Amino acid sequence: MEHRRAALSALIGLGLAAASLATVPAQAAAQKDTPASSVAATSSYAAYEQSKENAAATKAFHEAVMKSVAKKRAANPTAAAVTVVYSAANAPSFRTQIARSTQIWNSSVTNVKLVEGSNPDFRYYEGNDSRGSYASTDGHGRGYIFLDYRQNQTYDSTRVTTHETGHVLGLPDHYSGPCSELMSGGGPGPSCTNAYPNSTERSRVDYLWRNGIVAVR
Repeated sequence: MEHRRAALSALIGLGLAAASLATVPAQAAAQKDTPASSVAATSSYAAYEQSKENAAATKAFHEAVMKSVAKKRAANPTAAAVTVVYSAANAPSFRTQIARSTQIWNSSVTNVKLVEGSNPDFRYYEGNDSRGSYASTDGHGRGYIFLDYRQNQTYDSTRVTTHETGHVLGLPDHYSGPCSELMSGGGPGPSCTNAYPNSTERSRVDYLWRNGIVAVR
């Protein structure tokens, strides 16, 4: 496991080689955790989620996606809704969760739509990382969402995926929030299974993407 994590970290530093990140199915990574190891893992996720490193990576991710989207928006400046394209090719074990999170967001907001396609604005990847799942960049101006196997076994996987996708739309983390708040992430604990943004989060996304213009604040 440690060897795999080390290898994965190296790949991320080199730009997240797509083929290498998609080789281990979630089922193969499943473990029978003891209560102690489960608590340790949960603490590790919480520590990274609330770190300045994660906040900076999330900000860089959103900015990378916005630069990519801006080029496409320039070609159709009058569109009421902005289309953000993603690729799930490198996260095959999470296709169901990704599709569900996309459906949730597309049914919750009107000014931006997520669609799977070529020439993506961001990509999903999967693998093992002690930090858990997160949104970041590959260091070359492209955004990606990394979905960690173990965290998605500890927490509700659709909530994790929808939460991370919320960063694409400009929402920051708010771990002190209740379970009803999607961007509270792992704050409410593994028992929280809500995968839907609340009214405030929905309104914020529509405000940010109103008339195809992202007003990041």
